[in-house]
Amino acid sequence: QVQLVESGGGLAQAGGSLRLSCAASGRTSSTYVMGWFRQAPGKEREFVAAIRWSGGSTYYANSVKGRFTISRDNAKNTVYLQMNSLKPEDTAVYYCGVSTKPSGYRGGYDYWGQGTQVTVSS
Repeated sequence: QVQLVESGGGLAQAGGSLRLSCAASGRTSSTYVMGWFRQAPGKEREFVAAIRWSGGSTYYANSVKGRFTISRDNAKNTVYLQMNSLKPEDTAVYYCGVSTKPSGYRGGYDYWGQGTQVTVSS
């Protein structure tokens, strides 16, 4: 029903910036929340940021507040994650997700992209 494709990952130096994009296609009319999660080797997937499709309310993990910014373009069915002041601990595979539920943003996502690698060197 919904397909997600992430892009924009790559290699950055500590203190640098990257901008991730997630383009959604298919039946996107039921989207309530789009979010970003990340997973480092040997660790569980963790919440990074989310945005409500209607209204645009945003939510961030404490570890990225003040450094990352999530935004959306409703017309393009695309969500972005601007990552500034990158740290080596930000290194992970970043996944875009869609929730069709009107409540919640840290879990209960229904669709996921394939992920994009972000590597931050020290």
